[in-house]
This record gives sequence, structure tokens and C-alpha cells, in this order.
Amino acid sequence: MIDTWPVDRAAAAVVTRDGGMRGEHGRVDEPFRLASVTKLLTAYAVLAAVEEGAVEPDDEAGPPGSTIRHLQAHTSGLAFDDDRVLAAPGRKRIYSNTGFEVLAAAVEKACDIPFEDYVREAVFEPLGMSETTLGGSPAAGGISTVRDLTRFAAELMAPRLLAPETVREATSVVFPGLDGVLPGYGAQRPNDWGLGFEIKGTKSPHWTGAGNSPATYGHFGARGTFLWVDPALGAAAVCLTDRDFGPWAAEVWPGFNDAVVAELG
Repeated sequence: MIDTWPVDRAAAAVVTRDGGMRGEHGRVDEPFRLASVTKLLTAYAVLAAVEEGAVEPDDEAGPPGSTIRHLQAHTSGLAFDDDRVLAAPGRKRIYSNTGFEVLAAAVEKACDIPFEDYVREAVFEPLGMSETTLGGSPAAGGISTVRDLTRFAAELMAPRLLAPETVREATSVVFPGLDGVLPGYGAQRPNDWGLGFEIKGTKSPHWTGAGNSPATYGHFGARGTFLWVDPALGAAAVCLTDRDFGPWAAEVWPGFNDAVVAELG
């Protein structure tokens, strides 16, 4: 199926809860730019900082009244890619790269270590993600391979680095009922999100498949990349390409994801 996509390079894999690979395509050890799939890695590092007590969810960060938790859940009120404040904290889901940059800066300051080093030490090295780096923006500057990201997906399904209850909260809806815009798909009512993890919920159309459960969480990126975990299925899928997200991806991704669900269901 992927061979028919209008891309030059693509790699994908499916992994189950026990870490077993259920299928792979392409060069799964080849590095790709992640774009916003980076936010999943950043979010996990922030959760690690919370667990070790370096920061607290209710610590002030960002605009007045905003906290670490607001920034993680895209409810700080910050605009997508600049410092404008468009809403009071907790009032609207405004997807924000700037918010994640502020979030990473808060952890960097609290831990007294460059954030890219903190992510490497807290997440990449313990999971054996040796081909993954975070350069530039903590919102969109990651580079990784499908192989490394399946290791991360397996961690999400069976956490070893963090407490399972921490991961359950992060991958469940936070600040429920908030409306907002899902980039590439328009207004969503509600626009469900966890702590850095997008929740499928009732969104339609969506980049996952119609067969993915509402509890499915993950992220897609503007570089034509995605990672999702479906707790009901007990499996995750990772796909990285070299073509920017656009109508082509909105057309082919759901069919691919439905085929994965059908194969495993």
C-alpha cells in the first residue's frame, strides 16, 4: 500500500504492547525529520521532569495564569508560532509550537541542563533510541528512525521509565470539552488533547483510521510523519516520509491505518 503513495521515501512499522514487531516497510533505520511528532518526545521528557520533582504541573509558565500543565495541553492561550496571547489559560485549545518552546525552556531552567541533553538522558538513552536527536525547536526539531520510534511506542504501551498512571493521565483528555483547531483538519468540537498527546475522540475526518478507537492517541507532523497508539488494539503504528503533509496524506493515511487495525483486530 505504501508503495503507491506519492512520496520518494517512506518507512513504517507496527508494534504490539509486548514490543513485538508485527510488520515493517522500507528502511526502518533511516533517519527522517519528525516535525511535530517531536512533541511526543518533548512531552515525555517533561513528564519525567515532573516525576523527579524538577517541576510541578501547577508551576507558573508562559502567559499570566498559565502553568506547565496548560502548556502541555495546548491551553496556555499562546498563538501557534509567536508570543501573542489569544485567550485566557484553560479557555480554548490553541495548538502552539511556541507553547512547547516555553515548556522546554521552563524544564531547562529548572534542571540547569540544555533541554536537548535532558531529553537524551531521560528518554532516548534509556530506551536505546541511539539514532534520535533533538536539534532546534522542541516542538518540531526532532530527527529519528522508525525503529527508534517503535521503541518509544512500546514504552507508551508498557511504561518502564515513568509510572503507568502518569502515562495514563498524559494520554487521556485533559481540560475536557475545549474546542479548537486541529491543524490540517479545521475546527474540532471538542478538540481533545492530553499532555502533549492528541486524542482522537470524536474527531472526523481524522488522520488515523475510522477503525481506530476513540482512545487512540499520538501525533502527526508537517513533514508527512505520524505515530499513534490504540489502547483498545494493544498496538501502535509509526510512519515517516519525506513529503510534507498535505491532501495526499489526508487521503491515504486513514486507509493505511484501517488496514493495520483490520490485520490486528
